[in-house]
Amino acid sequence: MDSPLALVVAAVVALLIGLAVGHGLGRRRELARREQERAEGRDEAQRIVERAREEADSLRKTAELAGRDEAARLRESWEREEARRREEVERAERRSEERSDALDRKFDLLNERDVGQETRADQFREREAGLDRREREVLAAEAEARGRLESLAGVSRAEALQRLISDLEDEARAEAAQSLREIRDEAQRDGRREAKKIIALAIQRMAAEETQQATVSVVQLPSDDMKGRIIGREGRNIRAFEQATGMDVIIDDTPEAVVLSGFDPVRREIARIAMERLIEDGRIHPGRIEEVVEKSRGEVEEGMREAAEQALYDLGIHGVHPEVVKVLGRLRFRTSYGQNQLTHSREVARLAGMMAAELGADIQLAKRAGLLHDVGKGMTHDHEGTHVELGYALCSKHGEPEVVLNSIRAHHDEEPHHSVEAFLVTAADAISGSRPGARREMFDTYVKRLERLEAIALEYPGVERCFAVQAGREVRVMVEPDKVSDEEMSRISEKVARRFEEELQYPGQIKVVVIRETRAVDFAR
Repeated sequence: MDSPLALVVAAVVALLIGLAVGHGLGRRRELARREQERAEGRDEAQRIVERAREEADSLRKTAELAGRDEAARLRESWEREEARRREEVERAERRSEERSDALDRKFDLLNERDVGQETRADQFREREAGLDRREREVLAAEAEARGRLESLAGVSRAEALQRLISDLEDEARAEAAQSLREIRDEAQRDGRREAKKIIALAIQRMAAEETQQATVSVVQLPSDDMKGRIIGREGRNIRAFEQATGMDVIIDDTPEAVVLSGFDPVRREIARIAMERLIEDGRIHPGRIEEVVEKSRGEVEEGMREAAEQALYDLGIHGVHPEVVKVLGRLRFRTSYGQNQLTHSREVARLAGMMAAELGADIQLAKRAGLLHDVGKGMTHDHEGTHVELGYALCSKHGEPEVVLNSIRAHHDEEPHHSVEAFLVTAADAISGSRPGARREMFDTYVKRLERLEAIALEYPGVERCFAVQAGREVRVMVEPDKVSDEEMSRISEKVARRFEEELQYPGQIKVVVIRETRAVDFAR
């Protein structure tokens, strides 16, 4: 019976042998498996290579077909391009042949012309030679005839030529004088006709305003009871009003109306506005009257300035100095032979502008000169000198153009006209003043007589204000109480009355009233 150790050894040996046998069998199976996998890999590689070859053959065949198609397309395109170029070359060759033929024809034509020119040149040379011979013959005959004429006339060629020239000069002068006379007559006829047409056209386009001749203003009253308040206690209100304004206040039986009478339109307008303000306010007494009259005077001044600015705006005239505008506005209440001067100046400006447009002259400059040509009439009541001198000095001082200055002086012929616009202003002034109904001399004479009455009284020392009222039948002279005494008042009235008798002509008689008024003023506080 074996021992346990032997059994263990035998078991181990058997196990080792089993392991070695198992390992050998496993290795053989692994080798067989690997060999099989290699065989399968070779088969798979063979199949892949065969498929690649097949695909390569297919791609090659496809590429060959595409290449053949592209080559065929390129060949067709090249053939078409070659055909087009061949046609262009053929057309160019045909055009070249045509041009060559045309040049050949032109060359032949030029050759023919050259031949013709040479032929004509030969003919001209022959004719020139014949003309030279003929000229020599004519000169010889002329010399012979001249010699015969000189022998028959008894004068030399130079003398005969001088006489002929003298006769021709006389004849030419006579013809030129006749032509000049005809041209001058025709120009004068055309000029008169054109001037008449331009003036007639300007007059037709001018809507002239009516002449202003009123010497009274009517103020409406809310009721007849207001007349008593205007008169005041013992007439103190009406006297204060007349002294402050220089107007006659006529209160008669006319219902609900008061008439303001006076020759000076500025004072009459101030009186009208003051009377309306007093009636509207209801407070009528001497102190209030003087206050309202002073305010009304400022309103009239402002209204005159606005009237001048409106005239400038309507005519499109700009850049006139404010002092000139102020004086121009005074023409609103100035008249000449009954014609309103601002209206007259605007009318002259429009007429001058219309005629300037017809003649192609400066329209704006003609309007400006026409509007300002009588601006000096707004200063004649306050300054010495004619309206021409005053207007020229005013416009010259404030930088008006030379054409305006020349128009002011030339429209009364105090200096020559230096421009077309100046002539047009003079013509427009004559048209505006001479049209039917524009002016009436009787009214202007009446105004000048009343202005002269006031001017004579104002010449005496101490006289503060003077008003001609009642159509010149009464002159009211207000004196300064601190300079004129009660005794001197009678002397002033007598001297003024004697001056009226010596220097003026007037119907009836003139009453001279000298007023010396003193006041004491204090304030209750």
